[in-house]
Amino acid sequence: MGLHFILQHLDRPGTYVRILFVDFSSAFNTIIPTLLQTKLNQLSVPSSICQWITSFVTDRQQLVRMGTLMSSSRTTNTGAPQGCVLSLLLFSLYTNDCTSNDPSVKLLKFADDTTLIGLIQDGEESGYRQEVRELAVWCCHNNLELNTLKTVEMIIDFRRSLPALPPLSIMDRTVATVETFKFLGSVISQYLKWDTHINSIVKKAQQRLYFLRQLRKFNLPQELLKQFYSAIIESVLCTSVTVWFGSATKSDIRRLQSFTIWPALQSPKHQDNKAQEQFFPPGNSPYEQLNVPPIVQ
Repeated sequence: MGLHFILQHLDRPGTYVRILFVDFSSAFNTIIPTLLQTKLNQLSVPSSICQWITSFVTDRQQLVRMGTLMSSSRTTNTGAPQGCVLSLLLFSLYTNDCTSNDPSVKLLKFADDTTLIGLIQDGEESGYRQEVRELAVWCCHNNLELNTLKTVEMIIDFRRSLPALPPLSIMDRTVATVETFKFLGSVISQYLKWDTHINSIVKKAQQRLYFLRQLRKFNLPQELLKQFYSAIIESVLCTSVTVWFGSATKSDIRRLQSFTIWPALQSPKHQDNKAQEQFFPPGNSPYEQLNVPPIVQ
């Protein structure tokens, strides 16, 4: 959705985009139960559920154990339990009222990942900068701390003459600008090219390919190998594939194709023909044997 806003805006002359990737310090540990209950009531959540949630996040006992040593317990009444599925939902509801009031500024949220997209026209940045200030104020009122050291900005500007743009500041600290940023598993470039992202997933797939070949040496059933490939390797290659695959070059596609199940199960020297025939009898394609569709049809 964010990429759609950006591309649609950049189609017009005299435009550029500023993207602020916001980082919160210990986001899930900052939820105030009483404030959360007030927000849930405003969302028309039944009072019984509000009381249950408040009870869930208050008077929680915590302690630290190191080896055989254990600290005394402490009671905490702030934040949501780490690793709990409900914590993601509670944080999303907690930040539900954090919105953008300017149509030229898009605020995107996914759990604690928050992104502010300023669609700038003819150098007019007042709306974008105002929304950044309001975000900082909202955080102060809701016990959320902006991590200004990890909060970064990316500028996407394809204009022929690029004037020096004034830096962005949050709480008297200048925000660093970056050329690439990993957002929700995808590496975004200020040039809107995906070679860095493709290089990243190819490297990760190469690392995981080793384990598939090791499993093959133990003569695991084809179905288990297929499940391992789909869960561990194919999941990496296909993450956000609808976003970046259309911009992939032929060279990138060939590299991605090398991670299909057929070469993955070959020996490192690609000379173990008997082992290959053990998995795929002559006359049938490997995709038909394991019922795995190729990345490129």
